[in-house]
Amino acid sequence: MVDAVFRALGRGVVRFRWLIVVLWLVGTGAAVHALPSLGSEVNNNNSAFLPASAPSNQAADLAEPLTGPSDQSLIQVVFVSSGATLSASDLSAAQSLATALRKVPTVDLVQFAGVSPDRQAAQVLVLSRDSPNDIPSLKTLVDKMQVVVNDTSVPGDLHVHFAGQEATEVANQAQSDKQGKETQLASLLLIIILLVFIFRSVVAPLLTLLPAAIVLQLAGALIGGLGSVGLKVSSITQLLLIVLILGAGTDYGLFLVFRVREELQAGRTGHEAVEIAVSRVGESIAGSASTVILALLSLSLADFGLYKDLGPPLAVGIAVMLLAGLTLLPALLAIVGRATFWPFKLHQRDARGGLWGRTAARLVQRPALSLMIGVLVFGALAIAVVGYKPGGFGGTLTAPPGTSAAAGNAAFQKHFPAATANPTNLIMALPESAFSDPSRLVKATQLLRATGQFSKLVGPLDPNGNPITPSELTSLHNQLGPALQLPAAEPAGTGVPVALYNSYRATARFISGAGTTVQWEAGLKVGDPTTTAAINAIPAVRSAFDGVAHAVGATKSGVAGEAPALSDVSSISDRDLKRIVPIAVFVIGIILALVLRSLVAPLYLLASVVISYLASLGLAVIVFIYFAHQGGLTFILPFLMFIFLLALGEDYNILVMSRIREEAARLPLREAVVKAIGATGSTVTSAGLVLAGTFAVFAVISARQPGGSSVESVGFGLAVGILLDTFVVRTVLVPATVTLFGRWNWWPSAMGRSPHDTTETRTPPK
Repeated sequence: MVDAVFRALGRGVVRFRWLIVVLWLVGTGAAVHALPSLGSEVNNNNSAFLPASAPSNQAADLAEPLTGPSDQSLIQVVFVSSGATLSASDLSAAQSLATALRKVPTVDLVQFAGVSPDRQAAQVLVLSRDSPNDIPSLKTLVDKMQVVVNDTSVPGDLHVHFAGQEATEVANQAQSDKQGKETQLASLLLIIILLVFIFRSVVAPLLTLLPAAIVLQLAGALIGGLGSVGLKVSSITQLLLIVLILGAGTDYGLFLVFRVREELQAGRTGHEAVEIAVSRVGESIAGSASTVILALLSLSLADFGLYKDLGPPLAVGIAVMLLAGLTLLPALLAIVGRATFWPFKLHQRDARGGLWGRTAARLVQRPALSLMIGVLVFGALAIAVVGYKPGGFGGTLTAPPGTSAAAGNAAFQKHFPAATANPTNLIMALPESAFSDPSRLVKATQLLRATGQFSKLVGPLDPNGNPITPSELTSLHNQLGPALQLPAAEPAGTGVPVALYNSYRATARFISGAGTTVQWEAGLKVGDPTTTAAINAIPAVRSAFDGVAHAVGATKSGVAGEAPALSDVSSISDRDLKRIVPIAVFVIGIILALVLRSLVAPLYLLASVVISYLASLGLAVIVFIYFAHQGGLTFILPFLMFIFLLALGEDYNILVMSRIREEAARLPLREAVVKAIGATGSTVTSAGLVLAGTFAVFAVISARQPGGSSVESVGFGLAVGILLDTFVVRTVLVPATVTLFGRWNWWPSAMGRSPHDTTETRTPPK
C-alpha cells in the first residue's frame, strides 16, 4: 500500500513537473510579499518565555502599582551634561523633552526619576503599553522617541541617550538580523562547496540546494505570519530554522539524488530514474521528516515558552521541506534529467559498493568486536557528561558599540553607581501607607543590608543616592503631594533644598502613590545577574527577603528582575527536559516501528542515538569547560542536542535500515548489509557532512557576535553529534548490530519470522 502511494507520487510528479515548479515559485513569491518577515518577530529575552505562574512573574505583578502592568515596557532616558553639573536650563530641557515624549503613541507614563548624586546626569522613565516581548513594536517606539529627541531643542552641553533592557533589546535586533543573514549566506556557500565535491558536478549541487533555499524563504514568511498573531519566536529559533532547513533539506535532496544517480547508472531513463527513486526513498524521506516534526511538536508540551514555541515554527519549516523534497526536487530532476550530473559521466556502479561497501564487508565478519569497540569509545566520552554545568541563561546588558543604548547604559552605570542598570527588584505590599508610617521602611532597609546578599541597595530612603529621613519623607509628602506629579525642576517658593527635592521626587520609583507598595533595587553580591552564580543564589535571596518582609509585617512580597526570572528558567527547563525527552523517544520509536515494520530494531536504534548523544555532550563538556575553561555550557544545549540528534539521527537510521530491509528481501542478511551500506554509506556521510557543516557555521558565527559564546556550544555539540552519528553509528555500530540480531531485526513482520537469513525471493517492484 505504502509502496503504491509513493510509486503513484513519483509518476505524478514526473508528469506534472513544469506545473509543480511554477506553483512553488509563484506561491513562495506571494507568501514572502504578503506576510511579515521572520526577523521582524524575533524576541531575544529568555525570561519572556516563562509561564505566568513563575515566581518572578508573580513578583512583577505585585509591583504593578509602581511600574504599571508587567506586560508594559520601560525605556530609560538618560540626560548627561558634558559640563560640571546639570544647569537649570538642562533640567528645563529635560522637563520639556519629558512632556514631548508623553505625546508619543503607546506611551502611558513619563516619570522623572531623579538626578544623579554627582549632579551630572538625570533620568526619565518612559512606560509604554507595548509589550517588552514585542521587539518590532518596541523598535517603532524607540524610533519615534528618537524623532522627538531630535526635534526637541536642548542645550549644547546636554546629551540624551536611551538605556535599559528594552532599549538594549531593540539595539541588538539589527545585530540578530545581521547574524541570521551571515549564517544563511555562509551555510549556502559551504553546502554548495561540499556538494560540488560530493557530486563532482556543477548542476547537481544547485538542484539539491534550490528547494531548501526556496523553502527557507517560504517557511520564514509563514512563521513570520504566525509570529504576528502571537507565536513567540526567539533568535535561536531564527538561526536553527536556517541551519535545520538547509541541512535537513540537503539531506532529503541527497537521499533522492543519490538514488536517481544509482538508477541512471543501472541504465534507466531520466524519468524512470526519478519515478523509481521517489518510490524507493520517498517513504524514507517522509519517515525521516515525520520523526523530526513529531519530536519538535513534542516540545509543545513544555512549560518553558522558549521550548514550547521552538517546536511549532521549526516543525512548519520541516513540513514545508518535506513537501518540497517529494514534489519540487523530483520535478526539477525530471526536467533536467541526466544533465543533473554534468560534467560527470555516469558509469556502471562498483559492485563492491566502494569504500563503505568494503568497510561493511570487513565489519560483518566480526560484528561483535566492532560493536564492543564502538561502545567503549562512546562510553568513555559519555563519562565527561558528569562535568556539565549549565550557563548562558541570559545576555549581559550590552548593546552594540556606537548605539544610543550602549552610551546610555554606560552613562547610567557611571553616574548612578549606587543603582544598577539590571537590578534585582525586592517588592513588598504593606498593610498601611509608608508615608504615614515610614518606620517599616527603616527596619526593612536595615534588615536587607544585614542579609549580606546585596552589594548595592537603593530604595525609598535613598532613591537617587542621596538619603532622605523618614520624617522628611512624611513632611514632603504632606507639603508637595505625590512625588510622581512633581516637575523635574523645583517650583519656586517651596523652600525645599534642591538635593532633598530631587530625592523626594525620585521616590516615585520606590513607593506607590498610595504608599502601600514599596520596592528596593538591589545589586547581587555574587555578581552580574545573568551569571550562573547569581541564578544559583536566587533561592537564598528569596528566602532572605521573605524573612525581612515577614519581620516588617508585609502582607505580600516577591523578588523580580532578570536573575529571578532566569532562575525560574533554569528550574522549569530542567523539569521540561525530564518530561519531554521520554515523550519524544516514545513518539519516534512508534514512527520507526511503522516504517521498519519491526518492534526490535527501534529499540537498538534509539539506544544508538542515546549513546551518540551522551558522547557528543561529553565531548562538548571537554572542549568548552575543561579546555576553554568556560563557567558552563548554555542551559539549552542538553535539551536541543537530544531533540535534534534524536530526530536527525533517525533520518539516517531510516535510510540505512530501509535499504537493508529492501536488500534482505532477496539476499542473505550479511550480503544485504554489505550492499545496503555500500549504496547508502556515501549518502549518509555526505548528508552528515553537510548538516554538520551548517551547524558548525552556526557555531562560528555565534562565537563572533557579542554574547554569542553562550550558544556557540549548541552549534558545536550538534555538529559533533551529527559527525559521530554518520561516520560511526550509522555506518559501523548499526550494521554490526543488525548482523548480530539476524532475522530478529524484523520481528514480528514476516521477515522476522523466517528461520533463515533470506525471506521470500521476490524482487521488489522497480
